[in-house]
Amino acid sequence: MLDRPLLMAIVNLTPDSFSDGGRHLDPRAAIDAALAMVEQGADILDLGAESTRPGAATVSPGEEIRRLLPVIEALAGCGVPLSVDTRKPEVMREVLAAGADMINDIAGFATPGAVEAVAASRCGLCVMHMQGEPGTMQQAPAYADVVAEVQDWLRERVAALEAAGVAPARICVDPGIGFGKTVEHNLRLLEALDEFAALGQPILVGVSRKSLVGALTGRPVGERLAGSIAAALAAVARGAKIVRAHDVPETRDALRVWQAIEEASAG
Repeated sequence: MLDRPLLMAIVNLTPDSFSDGGRHLDPRAAIDAALAMVEQGADILDLGAESTRPGAATVSPGEEIRRLLPVIEALAGCGVPLSVDTRKPEVMREVLAAGADMINDIAGFATPGAVEAVAASRCGLCVMHMQGEPGTMQQAPAYADVVAEVQDWLRERVAALEAAGVAPARICVDPGIGFGKTVEHNLRLLEALDEFAALGQPILVGVSRKSLVGALTGRPVGERLAGSIAAALAAVARGAKIVRAHDVPETRDALRVWQAIEEASAG
């Protein structure tokens, strides 16, 4: 397991992401932003070329690849791993060939062909839970027991990857905060995050600027920094090993202070 929480920085190469759509659509802008995030302390860069916000339209594999490849090629050797946020097997194969180090799949590698696209590589994999599809996932999320159901689904997807020859050390899991969940579902998942340790994989959590933070604070997207950091630290305190965030220097500082306090209390 990781000895300290890692910070995964979000680089959206999209015109329509809920928080920063359009800011990094130009490859040069994306590259410059990503390099700045590395300087600010990002441990991993997570590149996404298709918005998966609630109600988002799908993007063709070709367009996703067109947006991603020049950025991946330019960032190769930047000093931190490159993750690509995609659910399309065609995109997975292309970005891995271009040098991506990790695939972060909101569909948990359940799309036909996704497992095969990554099994033979050596990349890291993030298996995320989502109920439904981005276009409709927030219309009526429903669970009998959200923690048990999300755990069971993640366990099944990890087993499918391992059955295809993927080493367990390559896999982390993400409960998918905001992906087919109500505020109450999200809070229950975060509160019970330590229970996910039973899966045996590092836990990744992405809460940054999400509607959960907006619902709890009443703040619009651009004013959710404090709430996002509070949620990130609550997740880390319950066992999250990777935190996905937009605001790199502020989240990095919060994680460093948290880690220093933990080490002092243990020493």
